[in-house]
Amino acid sequence: MKIETLHQHFLNSSGICTDTRNIKKNCLYFALKGDNFNGNQFAQEALDKGALKVIIDEIGSHKNTGETILCANSLKLLQELATYHREYLKVPIISLTGSNGKTTTKELISSVLSKKYQTVATKGNLNNHIGVPLTLLSMDSQTEIGVVEMGANHIKEIEALCKIAKPNYGYITNFGKAHLEGFGSIEGVIQGKSELYQFLIKNKEAIFLNADDPIQKKLLLNYTKKYGFSESDPKYFKISFKTADPFVVLEVDTTVITSNLIGKYNFTNIAAAIIIGHFFNVPIAHIKDAIETYIPTNNRSQLIEKAGHKIILDAYNANPSSMMAALEHFEKNAGDNKVVFLGDMFELGNDAAQEHQKILDWLKEHSFNQCYLIGQNFYRTKTETPYLHFFKTFDDLKAHLGTVSLTQSDILIKASRGMALERILDLLK
Repeated sequence: MKIETLHQHFLNSSGICTDTRNIKKNCLYFALKGDNFNGNQFAQEALDKGALKVIIDEIGSHKNTGETILCANSLKLLQELATYHREYLKVPIISLTGSNGKTTTKELISSVLSKKYQTVATKGNLNNHIGVPLTLLSMDSQTEIGVVEMGANHIKEIEALCKIAKPNYGYITNFGKAHLEGFGSIEGVIQGKSELYQFLIKNKEAIFLNADDPIQKKLLLNYTKKYGFSESDPKYFKISFKTADPFVVLEVDTTVITSNLIGKYNFTNIAAAIIIGHFFNVPIAHIKDAIETYIPTNNRSQLIEKAGHKIILDAYNANPSSMMAALEHFEKNAGDNKVVFLGDMFELGNDAAQEHQKILDWLKEHSFNQCYLIGQNFYRTKTETPYLHFFKTFDDLKAHLGTVSLTQSDILIKASRGMALERILDLLK
């Protein structure tokens, strides 16, 4: 089937579905496959539930009816459809990637741009080879700007996502020690994330940058179509950090903006949204309102009060860079009774032992009342230090907390998503 014909079916549909549990009447169902699932097996179920067409790539699932479309690769066809739709709409696309802060920055950019434009942005962190196409296909003729988050843990992934989304603008939050298992080293991280730069440079598109980041500045030294923010370099748009006690406050010209985001590490995330809003002529009063009304959710730098405790819940993700940033902020800004819950950092490959040991060594040199370290990686660093407590599993921690009572404390909870440390909230009393 020609892509033009499939696209017409898409325009006549109620949207895309890849999971029969979420079928909408008259949708296009794409049968995708993974290590533990095969969507082809549910093609008939999708039709029975009201799908307009089902796209399959296994002949055994082919019913040879007008509602069934057999192709060589359903995922590839989904991606091709997304690119065709993106070019059909001609919507300006802003893509962003980076080691830390992608989703928060994406949400802030979307919040700012939505003050002036009909904006569609990546939902949650659907930022991979499936999520990016689905984001593009969620746009319609009313969409004026698209914001597409791109995630990667291997070289060439961002390059592939750029070929799908064809961004007109781009921003990289930072380069940190994330996904070292796939990228191999910090140099690999820089190479992989910079594939966004390479696409934009090749196509003479615009790049937004944090001009106070020496890596970004060096990589874009000879590129002219760039728009940056800086606290000190007069060649770039000035955005000044004021404080983070606990919420980030910054200043643009004479406008002071007080966010609901904690930690100085969120300053550049906010600044990126400001420079992009400024570029797209969003009035500063509207930018201020967008940032000041944005409330973080989904376990990302959430400030919660429970049972007399003041809790920073930052358990959505973690890598050595983001964990150190969170710890340094917490040590500086928390009260006298500081309690830390840290869970394992995943996808560090051969660097896992070294990076967890670095966190432990830092904790031993700084003052916290209690530190609870959860997971196999942290358990391997176990040492006899009075305020450091080690637990192989969450259940071990749960059993321990059932025997103690924490006095009113300032608490930091930080870990990789797979640790699900938000469960600690149910244990605090």
